[in-house]
Order: sequence, then structure tokens, then C-alpha cells
Amino acid sequence: MAEPQILVEELEKRFGDTAVLSGVNMQVERSEVAVIIGGSGAGKTTLLRVLIGLERPTSGRVVVAGVDLAALSERQLNAARRKFGMVFQYSALLDSMNVRDNVAFPLREHTKLKEREIKDKVLDKLKVLGLEGTATRFPSQLSGGMRKRVGLARALMLEPEVLMYDEPTSGLDPLMERTVDEMILETRDRFGVTSVVISHDMAGALQIADRIFVLSKGKVAASGKPRELVEGNNELVH
Repeated sequence: MAEPQILVEELEKRFGDTAVLSGVNMQVERSEVAVIIGGSGAGKTTLLRVLIGLERPTSGRVVVAGVDLAALSERQLNAARRKFGMVFQYSALLDSMNVRDNVAFPLREHTKLKEREIKDKVLDKLKVLGLEGTATRFPSQLSGGMRKRVGLARALMLEPEVLMYDEPTSGLDPLMERTVDEMILETRDRFGVTSVVISHDMAGALQIADRIFVLSKGKVAASGKPRELVEGNNELVH
């Protein structure tokens, strides 16, 4: 069998005497949508930071595409982070830049492409994501859904293997929540990326996830395919 895209084994993360994550085990296959769900204080944000190498585990392993992140030097870790794209909760666009410059930002920071090449790549990605005609607009001129798509375009510019979504539907009305859920699935299907979604929305998770991990007090309290969790009558998903 092919190795999983993400493998987490007996992960522990402590800050001083406080164990924020304890005994976390996860396996996410290539091109899956995995949703990590839990309430406030469950450890979701810390887990996300460990998965993308911003925090090192106290013990245990985080293996992405066969590479153990904890074993890497800081320089190697910076290179490994290019495997990840991040879509932030509130899009995290730079208000002082137009859409084209926001989306171009990763290419200017991390590649040596000429401006003409960068412009072509940006316009192509905007077209693919249904954002034609927005290049010269500023974030304040866009709807919430369009800002999400611009954030997604930026996250895709370095062609990551894994896309991380941090609470992508937080603060949105139900119609926009469903639109963002559809965007996550479209992106998986079109670009073949593995998707990890941090969420508190179980209804949305049941709609989009190939696999769900329920995090509670720093531990995985339940995990499995949506149908397995529902049919298992697990009180955490009702």
C-alpha cells in the first residue's frame, strides 16, 4: 500500500508542565479531505501548528510524504513547509495590496521567477478559481466568499501537496458555509491536493470529510469515516 500523505504517531506537545496534545495518532491518505473537529481549547490550533512545522512536538512523530518533520533542521523545515498551503480563517489578505499582488506574494517571496511569469501564473489561477476581473481590486471591495477564493488562490501558488484550512467557515452564514465547503471539494478534485480542515462545524464536516478526527482535551476522542461515526452512535457527533 502507498504510504499515507500525513502520519502522526503518539504525538505529544507540552508547554512547560501543560500537555496540550497527548497521544495523538492520525493517518491521512493522499487527496483525502480530513476534518479535525473540536471545541475551544481542544488543541486544534496547536495540532495545526505542529502539522505544518511551526511547533516541534515534545515527543512522537509527524511524517509528511515520508519525511519526519521533527528530524529536520530549521533550514530543511523551511523547505518542507513549501509542501503546505494555508487558507486562513479570515483570508488574511493584505489590505494595502490588490488581488494580483496578494496572490503573487508567495511567488515573489519564495521563487526567482520574473515578473511577467508571476503575472501570468496569477492571472491563470484567478481564472481557474472564477476570479477573472478581480486582479486590480482590493480586499475591501470583495465579498466574503470572493476573499476566501483569493486566499485559496494565494495558498495554491506554490503548488502545495497539502492544503490546510483554519476554521474556513467561521463567522459565515449557512449559505456561505456551504459555498466554502463546495470550494474545498472542488479544489481537492481539481488540484489533487490533500486537505486538512480545522473546524468546529460537525454538520459541515459530515458533508465534506473523507475522514474525521474529533479532538477533545488534546486527545483524539473519536475518528473514522463520517458514516462510521454516525452509525457508531458516538455521542461526540450528535
